[in-house]
Amino acid sequence: MNNDEINWVDGEDIEENNLSLSDQTEIKTKKILTSKRTLEMVETAFLASTGSLIWLINYYFPVGPILKMFFPVPIALVYLRWGYRASWMSALVSCLLLSILMGPTRSIVFLIPYGLMGVQLGMLWKRNVSWIMSIFLGTIIGTIGFFFRFWLFSILLGEDLWLYVITQVTELAEWIFIKLGLLAQPSFWLISIIALVMIIVNNLIYLLIVHLVSLLMLDRLGNPIPRPPKWLQVLLDYE
Repeated sequence: MNNDEINWVDGEDIEENNLSLSDQTEIKTKKILTSKRTLEMVETAFLASTGSLIWLINYYFPVGPILKMFFPVPIALVYLRWGYRASWMSALVSCLLLSILMGPTRSIVFLIPYGLMGVQLGMLWKRNVSWIMSIFLGTIIGTIGFFFRFWLFSILLGEDLWLYVITQVTELAEWIFIKLGLLAQPSFWLISIIALVMIIVNNLIYLLIVHLVSLLMLDRLGNPIPRPPKWLQVLLDYE
């Protein structure tokens, strides 16, 4: 630092010291708020890009369910650290980034349901809502996202993909009926109900895994989530 810079800094300090106590407090408050906004913007952008990168890697280099359980976690972490507005910005930035890298279709599939799920989980965890409620609402969002994905891809491909699901479930139901010694043919409505139950159960298990991963990870990051139910704490031997 040269002499001119030293004189400028000293002059700034002297000028600030000559201000009244209220003015000095206001200046320091503005500096703190500016620093906080900068940190919020940097963390939001970083976690948004992290969520996008996890989705991108899982799409091109799938490693099973390992990365999938982290899809909504970065956005939920943004909510825990910076609140409602930042989490929505993180979800939208992730969507825009994926739209550039992979196209709008894949970005929308990420936003619905995982972007919405991240905001929902962060909101409920911030308010210390029980796991039962957060898993229940997350399961609804996940189920809606599943049908939205099938509807979107059916339009793009020009085929009803739901028929493939019904076909697979029909074969499973017929196999179960044969094993049980039942000669009846499963009806279409029974097949549809079984398919819906399987989708809901799959999302229910997924949300439970997301909660368990977040419990272990976010506690270490200094942003703990609500504690699991007592029976689950006993089962996991987690305090």
